[in-house]
Amino acid sequence: MTPPTPAIVTKDAVRAFPRWALVLLCIAYVVPGFIGRAPWKNADVSAFGYMLELAHGHTPWRSPLLGGMAPDTEGLLPYWLGAWAIQMAPPWLSAEMAVRIPFALLLAITLIATWYSVYYLARSPGAQPVAFAFGGEAQPLDYARAIADGALLALIACLGLAQLSHEVTSYLVQLHCTALLFFAAAAMPYRTVAPAIALVLGLVGLTLAGAPALAALLGVGTLVLVFLAPGGSKARGMPWALGLAAAILVTAWMAWALDLWRWRIVGTDVDAKEWQSLAKLLLWFGWPAWPMALWTLWRWRHQIFSRNGHRHLLLPLWFSAVSIGATITTQPADRALLLGLPAMAALAAFALPTLRRSVAALIDWFTLLFFTVSALAIWVIWVAMQTGVPAKPAANVARLAPGFVPQFSVLALVVALAATVGWCSLVWWRASRNRAPIWKSLVLPAGGATLGWLLLMTLWLPLLDYARSYVAQVRSVVQALGPAPGCIQTVDLSRAQVAALQYHGGLTLERAGLQDNCQWLVANIGSWPPSEHKVNTALWQAAATIGRPTDKEDFLLLFKRKDAPAASPDRPPEKPPG
Repeated sequence: MTPPTPAIVTKDAVRAFPRWALVLLCIAYVVPGFIGRAPWKNADVSAFGYMLELAHGHTPWRSPLLGGMAPDTEGLLPYWLGAWAIQMAPPWLSAEMAVRIPFALLLAITLIATWYSVYYLARSPGAQPVAFAFGGEAQPLDYARAIADGALLALIACLGLAQLSHEVTSYLVQLHCTALLFFAAAAMPYRTVAPAIALVLGLVGLTLAGAPALAALLGVGTLVLVFLAPGGSKARGMPWALGLAAAILVTAWMAWALDLWRWRIVGTDVDAKEWQSLAKLLLWFGWPAWPMALWTLWRWRHQIFSRNGHRHLLLPLWFSAVSIGATITTQPADRALLLGLPAMAALAAFALPTLRRSVAALIDWFTLLFFTVSALAIWVIWVAMQTGVPAKPAANVARLAPGFVPQFSVLALVVALAATVGWCSLVWWRASRNRAPIWKSLVLPAGGATLGWLLLMTLWLPLLDYARSYVAQVRSVVQALGPAPGCIQTVDLSRAQVAALQYHGGLTLERAGLQDNCQWLVANIGSWPPSEHKVNTALWQAAATIGRPTDKEDFLLLFKRKDAPAASPDRPPEKPPG
């Protein structure tokens, strides 16, 4: 006999989160990070470089190249999306901003898909709260909306979501497609058209974004759950099972036809330091969703594998397990863990009806202290950058980012002040007698994460742009080259460096050995001197060594051909090391 559900929820506890507040929170989270900044190293600017090459017709659409190098991921869809956006953008819109528009929409749809996924999961018979003897329990639709609100708040609160979800890379596309597939599996018992469209888009999108194995695993797991935990009639589950099986086969064939299948499993001979780094990633990346997800699994442990098949637990558990497994066995680990955040947030939401008051108070106090102190530190350092007071934070910024000139923006200040006032209002609301809604324990984590991200993307944006982009380094390279440098040979530059030099510097780059008439050569300091089959070092003389101001190990070596006419750069070249 299956024990009764642990969810005991009253009618007052399922008040919906105000729609205007939820929409405003999502906008405040999605928009910052997509506007006002340059592409950051490494994956962000590399993907942007491939999109530019495709949009300008410099490389084939089926096999894009950047500086003669293929992408480090096999997914083509992200580059196509960016290239199409550049081609369709009006002349007054910059290429980097044009690229970010579709990716911002992908993040927004991811949040929406997560909400609706949990909404339909919470409507499952096994997810319903205990019915009271004399009435007063939560109604199914109201309960489902409240749980979905909590899941969306949990997703926004995840610390690892912020940066990676605001980059124009294949990983955001994979996150979006995973959320679509999650929604399709959750809504199957209740809807037909929308889940079918989401299912096809999710499987095809994951495959074209470079994750065909993930698409197959999630699809097969969903197919099994259709039989084990249908959430509705068996007659309705059979057509879905057949359609899902057909979709899996089609996407598997598509991945084979496009040669997207790759063996990405890393070796098992990892040292203790790598395991320690992985443990730290698992600890902070999904905070605070993962502790609440574990609490859900504990409190609902008797229902997980019951005969009735509690799909509201099994479905997010499977999606989370696949993501964690990929995190442990593939690289990059943080990108793989990113894909499991929607399912992890869903599990966290089902902990809300079972949380004790002491646990909820602990979450509130920890969140309040952590994000308030973080916001205060951001404000203090910003004031120090603008005024020089306090002196120690200003000195630390000058030491860590030499050459950085602080910038003042009235708009950024107004937005940051509004966000801070909103945080103070949220804290006041939570400290008042609003204790009934079950999603109350996730309001401060989501609001604090949004506040921190928004402050970083307004007050600290010039500093972060200076530290994480190639703009300053490329500007120094262009200054050393002088006017009209012509073609420039390159030796072992990374994809990110090639993309930055071409976009920020407007330089014409050629791989060493392809051109004999270039007067300049740029090399990565880690690969110099190169082998003779790449370049004859006797033909070149050192001109400058140019580093990234915030990275002591990232240098570009600039050489000039010995038989080239003399040039007069704007500043004397620096002496290269060695």
